[in-house]
Formats: sequence, C-alpha cells, structure tokens
Amino acid sequence: MKSTHHTAPRARTLLATALAALLLTGTGCSSKAGSSGSTDDGADGIKTGPGVTGKTIRLGALTDLTGPYATLGKSIVQAQQMWADEVNARGGICDRRIEIVVKDHGYDVQKAVTAYADISADVVALPQVIGSPVMAALLDDIERDKVLTFPQAWAASLLDRDSVQVLGTTYDIDMIAAVDFLTRTKGLAKGDTIGHVYFEGDYGANALEGSKWAAKKAGLKVAGQKIKATDTDLSAQVSALRKEGVKAILISAGPAQTASLVGVAASRGLKVPVVSSAPGYAPQLMKTPAAPALAAMLNVVSAVPAVSSDVAGVRKMVASYKKKYPGSLVDSGVLSGYNAAQVVGTDLKKACENGSLAREDVVKAHRSQSSVDVGLGSPQNFSDKARPASTSTYVHKPDPKAVGAAVNVENAHIAPGVKEYLTSRN
Repeated sequence: MKSTHHTAPRARTLLATALAALLLTGTGCSSKAGSSGSTDDGADGIKTGPGVTGKTIRLGALTDLTGPYATLGKSIVQAQQMWADEVNARGGICDRRIEIVVKDHGYDVQKAVTAYADISADVVALPQVIGSPVMAALLDDIERDKVLTFPQAWAASLLDRDSVQVLGTTYDIDMIAAVDFLTRTKGLAKGDTIGHVYFEGDYGANALEGSKWAAKKAGLKVAGQKIKATDTDLSAQVSALRKEGVKAILISAGPAQTASLVGVAASRGLKVPVVSSAPGYAPQLMKTPAAPALAAMLNVVSAVPAVSSDVAGVRKMVASYKKKYPGSLVDSGVLSGYNAAQVVGTDLKKACENGSLAREDVVKAHRSQSSVDVGLGSPQNFSDKARPASTSTYVHKPDPKAVGAAVNVENAHIAPGVKEYLTSRN
C-alpha cells in the first residue's frame, strides 16, 4: 500500500502492538501445510510443485476485505486481479494461466493462520499479505514452506528472510529521508527539537530508530510521543509537543491519527511542518474537516511515486484500473498491489527460464535479481535479503484535485546518511 511502499505504496498495514497483542493472544503459529511439498517435471519439461500444474499457476492473497483496512485490501485485490487478467490475455506465464486465490482474514490473526493453512498447500507464492501481526504469526511457516511472500508492511524486522520480500524502503529509511527533507526545505537547524508521534510496535519502533539516528547526525533533538492504534484524539500529544517547542513533527501512525494531529495542531496555532510515513495518509482524509490543515502542513515520504505521477507505467496502470473498475478509488494501494504482482510475474518468468516453478526455485529466481524495474518507480535489488530492496524515497503532498489526492514534491532520491545508517546496522 512504502502502498501500498513503505500501499502499500504505501496506504498500508498500520495497526500497532496494542492490537497485535490482543489479536495474537492464544494464537499459535502452526500450519496444516507441511513442507514445501514434492516437485514433479511437467510435460513441457518444467519442474513443478505446490500451486503449479501443466495449465495453471496459483497465487494466494491473505487480505482484509471486512476489517479496518478493507478499503486498502479491495484496492490491492482488484489491482492484482487486473494484472492477472492482463497476463492471461497475453497467454499467461510459462504457458500457464494465472489464478489468484483470495482469502479475507478481516485483520484477525487466527483467521489468517487458518486461511494460510487452507491455501498454502496449493499456492506457489503470496503477492499480498496484509497485517504486521499477521506476518508475525506466519513468518516461520512461510520460511518453512518456501512461499515467496510480499507483505503489506515495511518494518526492518521483516528483512533477512529468504522467502519474505519487503518492497521498497523500510520505515527507518523513510524517516531519515523525512528529517533530511525538513532540514533542507523547512529551515530546521542544529539545536531545534522535532516531535515524533509513533505507533507502539514494529512500525513505530522502526520509524523512531530512523528519526533518532538522522536527528543526531543533524544536531536535532527528538521529542517522542508513543501512541496506540486506538488513540484517535491526539490533543494531549499536541499539547506535550507544543510545550517542547517543536519546530516540526514526524508521525508514523494511521490516517486517523495524522488527521487528528494536524487538525488539532493547526487549531491551536502550532502550525509547523508535519511529515508522515506513507501508511499515515489516505486520500479519504481530504474529505474531512482536517483537509485544509493537511494541505497546508503535511508532506508524506514514500518508496513509490504518487498515483498522480507523470510516470508512463503509473499513467497506464491508472487508466487501466479506471476502465476496469469504474467508480473505484485509485489510491496508493492500487500502486502497491500492482507493483507486487508485477514483481511476482518477473520472478515466475525468470524461474520458468531456469526450468523450474517449484517454490524454492521461484525464491532463488527472485533473489538472483539485483535490478528489477517494473516501470512503477525506483529499480529494486532483491539479491541481499538483509537490506531494503530500495533506498530511494519520494516526497508527496496532499492535493484534493489530484488522482489519489496527492502529488509528488520530490522525485526519487537517496537521502544523505542512508548508506552510512545501513552500514551501521550490519
């Protein structure tokens, strides 16, 4: 959803540990699916395995169509189905038709674990899994089963696993870019204090790690305010940050929290620049009372361009999506979902060229690629599982008249310090 990005693009998976802990209570991580399954040679000489027959390649999606991220889930599902229909119209991949099995978990971890057990024996890859707590519950099973998986979550804790691919940047990289943006364009100087409002859990913790590192390098102070996903009135946080004398605010939370933060700050005269992680903004916010303040104060850091961008691949995707799903909102989830599907397609083609569509060989094909450009943003490097696929960040700003209610302010660039930061983490 950085959409999908950082949705997704990234309007992305946003709930934090408070909800994750609640959902995970009493939930096991076991799966009925055993190992990655046996492999066989097809009639065409291509080795096959779970999810692959002589005529079909079956993919899986563990999504949220009835829970807090139903809008995001719908966008991703529709975008990936559009991709499958386009591929099939061209004859499929490896002379096989693409099928996507969609399971709605409603952001319930137990339902997600059950859904994974139901489909994992008969899919070769998962181009969509929504939910940080869902990924936490399934990580061991996914690695054991060697199912190439693209989570709609961007915490650095998901790195360093063969079968799990975080697309784009991670939250810490985005916040380093956010601090750089503030110092370059908003006049912040040594000794100034910036606020950082963040969800508890992997999302917020990883974002805070990046902001603190960048602030220290720039001689800035960080005043942190940890919140829960259930906190939707940030009046207390705004008051605390005002007392700290902050010159800018970072927020790594959900759209509801971003709207509250910016709206309350503006109403109380704290009209400072605010920079959000990509999951903290959604086009629906521009139809709320906070819209004028958001337009005046907010910027968003993301691993992908805004869907209104003048990028050929994005323009083509938006036009196709509008035609196929008239009346549906074109948001960052559409870009995030389509991007993940395109990458899966690239991996499957590479695996076919190598003679095997077995799960472990699809993962190998994925990891063998060091510069994949599907035309939707920055090229990505999948060869080092321990590092983000991309370190380039875009900056958007809200615009109610634009497709997806956002426009690019800065195109893809690597913020100063990112390479040093990644080296320091190793």
